[in-house]
Amino acid sequence: MKKIKTEYNLKVEFFDLDPMNVVWHGNYLKYIEEARCDMLEKIGYTYKNMQRDNTAYPVATMDLKYIKPASFGQKLRVESTLESVEPAMIINYIIKDAESGEKIFKARSMQIRIDATTKESLYNAHENFLKKIEEY
Repeated sequence: MKKIKTEYNLKVEFFDLDPMNVVWHGNYLKYIEEARCDMLEKIGYTYKNMQRDNTAYPVATMDLKYIKPASFGQKLRVESTLESVEPAMIINYIIKDAESGEKIFKARSMQIRIDATTKESLYNAHENFLKKIEEY
């Protein structure tokens, strides 16, 4: 499978801050989820497609590294790389300051495909997902 790399841009909003006026640590998960959805949309296989295929990809593990805090109004770029989809979907993320390129945060998620009805783990990607990856 070829690796796919996408970029997603965002701006830190006031409501993302904690009492220390930096991005609350949990919001980085929101940022990478937004980037993951953006990547799947660009590939052409969204969560709606997964529903139609009676499949889901719940998160099994996440590795997170906070490097430097982000602050109000800061423009960020999330670089996402789809590393593999079999036996699990693995995506690496790097959040950078959009202007300087300085690293802010790194993460890696592993999601296991399941049958949406039986909840049984499946260790191969759905054929429709594989097709979209090849077409990308």
